[in-house]
Amino acid sequence: MSNFIQDANWRYATKKFDASKKVSKEDLDTLKEAIRLSSSSYGLQPYKVFIIENPELRRKLQPAAWNQSQIVDASHVVVFANVVNFGDEEIDNYIQNLIKTRGIELASVQGYADFMKMKINPLSIEEKKNWTSKQTYLALGNLLNAAAELKIDVTPMEGFEEEKVNEILGLTQLGLNASLIATIGYRHEEDATQHFAKVRKSNQELFINL
Repeated sequence: MSNFIQDANWRYATKKFDASKKVSKEDLDTLKEAIRLSSSSYGLQPYKVFIIENPELRRKLQPAAWNQSQIVDASHVVVFANVVNFGDEEIDNYIQNLIKTRGIELASVQGYADFMKMKINPLSIEEKKNWTSKQTYLALGNLLNAAAELKIDVTPMEGFEEEKVNEILGLTQLGLNASLIATIGYRHEEDATQHFAKVRKSNQELFINL
C-alpha cells in the first residue's frame, strides 16, 4: 500500500482538537506551499487564503461557524475566500506574473489572455462567484493530503454563515467571499471519532468502467 493511501486512511474530520498542541512554523510553511501549488482553472488561483491564529478573532468567528469547537481549539483556522467578480484586472495580473516567471514577451501570451477574458467576462457575477468558489476546493484537497503526510489533522467545514464570516473578516470590502473553512492542528486523545472505521462506497458501487 502506498504512503498516500495509508495517509488517506489515517486522516478523518477531527471533531475535537488538542488546544495545547500547535503546528510548527516549518510545517505550516509546508502546508502553505501545498496550497500555493494547487491546480486551478487556467492556473488563475481566483482566491485568497487567510490563516488565522489570533484567539480573539477566532472567538468572534465561532458563533458564525455554528459554534463548532474546532474554530477555537485547533492550532490555526484557514479561510479560503474566493474572488466574487473576477475579471480583467485579475487576468492581467496573472499574465504579468506569467511573463515575468517564464521570461517571455507579452505578445506570445496575448492570445491566451484574450481567450480567458472572452470566456470569463460574459459570466454573471453569480456565475463568476460559483466558478471561483469551486477552485477553493482544489486547494483544500492539497491541504488535506499534505497535512495527512505530516500527520496534522484537518477538519474541512462548510458549516458556517458566510455573510457573518465575510463581515468579521472584512471580506466583502475586498471583493471576496468566504467559501470554505479548514481547521488544522492535532487530534485530542478524547476524540472518539478517530477510532471509527472509515465509511466509503465500495469500488463496485463507486466506479463505472466504460
